[in-house]
Amino acid sequence: MAKAHITTKDGTKVTIEGTPQEVAALVVQMKGGISNDPPAPVKTGGKHKGQPKATPVNLISELIDGGFFKKPKGLGAIKIALEEQGHYYPVTSLSPALLRLVRKRQLRRIKDKKHWLYVN
Repeated sequence: MAKAHITTKDGTKVTIEGTPQEVAALVVQMKGGISNDPPAPVKTGGKHKGQPKATPVNLISELIDGGFFKKPKGLGAIKIALEEQGHYYPVTSLSPALLRLVRKRQLRRIKDKKHWLYVN
């Protein structure tokens, strides 16, 4: 293992241990030069903090918050409303999401003849 002892301009003492290539790259970097090695990637901890993932449940919750369900809506109307926002889901994916929201008591459902209508 290679080792280097560096004292910076402000008096800080740094000891570096590693392979000769790693030590050489860090010494060049500490001196303010340019290294041939690409810089190490920096992890930020996540993609989009603050924005919920676009899942059917989250998208339907946004419709609830926007007042879409003040009047009873059928599954087809919900599908069209999501498509207008640019989210395309088959009806078979929306049914379980709506049922989850009914179980969480964020929506209610009413049986109208053979179809379910969802209302808030």
